[in-house]
Amino acid sequence: MKMSKLFVQTLREVPSDAEVISHQLLVRAGYIRKLTSGVYNFLPLMWKVLKKVENIIRDEMDKAGAQELLMPFVQPKELWEESGRWGAYGGELMRLKDRHGREMCLGPTHEEIITSIARDGLKSYKQLPVNLYQIQSKFRDERRPRFGLLRGREFIMKDAYSFASSQEDLEKEYQNMWQAYTNIFNRCGLATKAVQSDSGAIGGNVSHEFMVITDTDAGENDVFYCDDCDYAANSNHAISKLPQAVIDGAGYFNKTEIVSTPNCHSIEQLAEFLKIQPTLILKSLVYIIDKKPVIALIRADKAAEETKLLNAVGGLEIRIATSEEIAEVMANHGFKAVPGFIGPKGMSDLTIIADETVKDMKNFVVGVNETDVHMVGANLSDLGITDLKYADIRLVEAGEFCPQCGKPLKVTRGIEVGNIFQLGTKYSKPMNGVYLDTDGIAKPYIMGCYGIGVTRTAAAAVEAHHDEYGIKWPLAIAPYHVIVVPVSEKEEQQVAVANKIYEELRSSGIEAVLDDRDERPGVKFKDADLIGFPFRITVGKTIAEGNVEFVTRSTNEKLVIKPEEAISRVIEAVKNIK
Repeated sequence: MKMSKLFVQTLREVPSDAEVISHQLLVRAGYIRKLTSGVYNFLPLMWKVLKKVENIIRDEMDKAGAQELLMPFVQPKELWEESGRWGAYGGELMRLKDRHGREMCLGPTHEEIITSIARDGLKSYKQLPVNLYQIQSKFRDERRPRFGLLRGREFIMKDAYSFASSQEDLEKEYQNMWQAYTNIFNRCGLATKAVQSDSGAIGGNVSHEFMVITDTDAGENDVFYCDDCDYAANSNHAISKLPQAVIDGAGYFNKTEIVSTPNCHSIEQLAEFLKIQPTLILKSLVYIIDKKPVIALIRADKAAEETKLLNAVGGLEIRIATSEEIAEVMANHGFKAVPGFIGPKGMSDLTIIADETVKDMKNFVVGVNETDVHMVGANLSDLGITDLKYADIRLVEAGEFCPQCGKPLKVTRGIEVGNIFQLGTKYSKPMNGVYLDTDGIAKPYIMGCYGIGVTRTAAAAVEAHHDEYGIKWPLAIAPYHVIVVPVSEKEEQQVAVANKIYEELRSSGIEAVLDDRDERPGVKFKDADLIGFPFRITVGKTIAEGNVEFVTRSTNEKLVIKPEEAISRVIEAVKNIK
């Protein structure tokens, strides 16, 4: 491909709406262009990258024994009603009607479709286990699309689904996919960590996310991990052992009573006023879950993790209540307290979830829904809660202890590029996806689900491999392997040698670009670095001595070598791609 014909327009300025490096560089380097919020055009350079990622995925999935198919992007309401997810999936499900008034949705995922395919085609235990996968566009109507391809509304995904007749076979396939994923991401040039995670709207009891660990702003989640063992978990799933703390206030309070605590609106103000540790304060938080108020109780030195709380309630959408909503809750119960003095007393008609840390608290301090006062020396029996539910709703913090080995946990940021789920019978049971066992008895498939974000993987590669000049594509997924740059189009020898190198590379199966533009050398070099060609062969003044400049983009190492050596270096590198 000649640069003069390559459909690419590079930009020098950072797009105003691009928050993270991958978004900025993919727009600036001419890979993507925004169509509407969360939806992007994949231009020729991007499409080449995505096809390479897809082909690596196909190769490893096929090696692992999975079979590729393609399912419809538009899905009927009826199948989603069978699984119970039509009303439960939430606002991310884009619902629509066809010209006949039939309700449909744009597929955010394909559990319902694949289960319907299996129940029509997998009738006997003799056909199991089997794993079917596809690579296709998905659509999720994100409330706040951001980070370019990392959190868009339309995206490309590989999703696979396994069907087994036993938990043992499911677990074998789970490990099979774990290894396949490890191979895929290694080949894409990404170091990943598999972490325990929340299953979310997909469901299942066991799930792991494959995270690209990054210190950039694009990291979506905190990942807690232990250096002394293999424990690693997403913040929405992480657990820990807590250091010892003062959780019995008997030495501070002689009796249970209401005391004046003027202007103590925060935990810090209250602890300082009462001369106690925050560990002796029971914090009450008001959330809105599926449009209903819910009270979360937690030890005041800890924070609530919203996904854990959402799962404890069994809801779909969660957010912290506004001051106005808290005032309305108070008024509905005959109180006038402002935030900072809220408590569970008199609120038993609401859903109240207490973190596990609350169980062992004694003689603590708690709000009683009256401004400027608190109850001290309180116990749970003093609060009149008729139906208190306990759950782990605590956000883990770095330095707390590993639940497996007891060593301090560390935290980093991660970008999710893949996930695997043990679904069990979540879909097969309600959808009557059954096979006949050895005794002729109908039993539901035991299912697994395995997803890789193709577009996310490409964007994560940019987050992991870049510098101040542009992208540093891993060779296996780079749109082209090498760019050949004659410094001056007016120098016949430079142009002739550059063309010869270019043709030799192409004839050897190398994906090469010749920058034949009549541009200044600086423009050519900046574009080459921005676009991220793994190798650059520059034909300049040194050609008079029979040499060219050879640049390796990943290290920015520059060598002055013979043209034939530059060619052989590229060929050898490409040959070694897995």
